[in-house]
Amino acid sequence: TTLMAKVAQERGIPVHLDGARIFNAALALGIDVRELTAPVDSVMFCLSKGLGAPVGSLLAGSRSFIERARKNRKVLGGGLRQAGILAAAGIIALEKMVGRLAEDHYNARILAQELSLLPGITINPGEFSTNIIVFSIQELGVTAAQFEDLLASHGVLANSVTDTTIRFVTHKDVSEEQIKEVVKIVHKIVKNLGK
Repeated sequence: TTLMAKVAQERGIPVHLDGARIFNAALALGIDVRELTAPVDSVMFCLSKGLGAPVGSLLAGSRSFIERARKNRKVLGGGLRQAGILAAAGIIALEKMVGRLAEDHYNARILAQELSLLPGITINPGEFSTNIIVFSIQELGVTAAQFEDLLASHGVLANSVTDTTIRFVTHKDVSEEQIKEVVKIVHKIVKNLGK
């Protein structure tokens, strides 16, 4: 980020960082989020992805940038009235939820490790350092969409990323016990597929 921002700023080009999951990234990199955002001119980050707020993102930048953003939002018809309840949830997300992201990362590592032991599942647990893991089911003889449906029939939510890959995301509402249950369900599905 630093080198890219330096090159852009030397040419008078402002740099915006889409930091939807910036707090997860900072934790995984072992650095303060301020260090990640320092070289850029503006940043957007999500309060619901990982931080547990029901909705919302924040845009941060210089005073003049935010004033322009507010004017543009108004021109485009954006805005929200009586947003205090949502703002309160955002404050809680920033004050309380950032500190617990390590738990989500830990649960994702457990899930990746356990899935790596199952036949027909291809995953390298060392590749993942946040709360998102992706694994291949190519050897199982079903599409990722079919596998996603099989998971859903057991109450497990996942996303097919490609025809052969599945994505799991851990978050504040997923406990270590639930991770173990998901592994049992995946094992059962794999066994029923004959692998």
